[in-house]
Amino acid sequence: MQEERRLAVLRAIVEDYVATEEPVGSKALVERHGLGVSPATVRNDMAALEEEGFIAQPHTSAGRVPTDKGYRLFVDRLTTVKPMSAAERRAISTFLDGAVDLDDVVQRSVRMLSQLTRQVAVVQYPTLSRSTVRHIELVALAPTRLLVVLILSTGRVEQRLVELQAELTDDALVDLRSLVNRAATGQVIAEAVTGLRAVVPPVDGVDTAAIVDVLCDAMSDHRSDERIAVSGTAHLARYGDTFDSAVRPLLEALEEHVILLKLLGEASTGGAVTVRIGAEGPYQELSSTSVVATGYGPRDEALATLGIVGPTRMDYPGTMAAVRAVARYVSRILDEG
Repeated sequence: MQEERRLAVLRAIVEDYVATEEPVGSKALVERHGLGVSPATVRNDMAALEEEGFIAQPHTSAGRVPTDKGYRLFVDRLTTVKPMSAAERRAISTFLDGAVDLDDVVQRSVRMLSQLTRQVAVVQYPTLSRSTVRHIELVALAPTRLLVVLILSTGRVEQRLVELQAELTDDALVDLRSLVNRAATGQVIAEAVTGLRAVVPPVDGVDTAAIVDVLCDAMSDHRSDERIAVSGTAHLARYGDTFDSAVRPLLEALEEHVILLKLLGEASTGGAVTVRIGAEGPYQELSSTSVVATGYGPRDEALATLGIVGPTRMDYPGTMAAVRAVARYVSRILDEG
């Protein structure tokens, strides 16, 4: 009973501190929250929480603020992530459904996530090497010229032109289209490349090596593997009181995409949202920063990560809900192609 009450006091301190940006006193807690106990009991609970390292007193005459340990307990004890409102869900769906290609999906996602959380949002482009081949289309533009179209499970589309040494008949084109799709469709990139090189012979006297080479080259283009999109840097202005400790290091990190990718961590599947608070992250100089992230991709296959980074004083339940919701919508878009 005492433990549950102290957890309620900690929850109230976290919520008030995030909302007001001011240290929280016992009088304010009693007035704002129906804790059902006397101010003296609340003071005793706050003293116990402080002794255990869950809250701290920044100044002798001030109230208390949560520590990293306090935020961690608060996040770990969240029974549910608060759901997005119907209006928020409609806004996400309407905004993301208007995307025309993968680049547009990523750019819209990062802007939406930043707007929902009022934090810096980061979206990693889907990692090509972990995606699968959805379809290959071959289109005859002229008797000796082909347009090769590669469609991946990430929603990425690659197009290449191939000049042939000899004419390819309509029947031969149908046979070749069937051959390359049987060899590659549904396979991860590495297996698709191996399959194409092994099982696609010359067709109707036409050397198909050039077509296979172009396809394999398109699949092996890893330029997007470490690309990320960032939005919402202006939101850091809200944290001016912690500029030197939290904002300046984060602004510097935003210039280094490798650091941001490491901050986001490994992509997780199944809707699991990872929260790393303060010093739990990989960089000591970002120990005043928290990261809320999750993986996204079609059919519960995490191809990349998206999330937010910001000072530890954040609305964790709301941020976790927004990160999860945007990831689910993006995954659905990729799943539907």
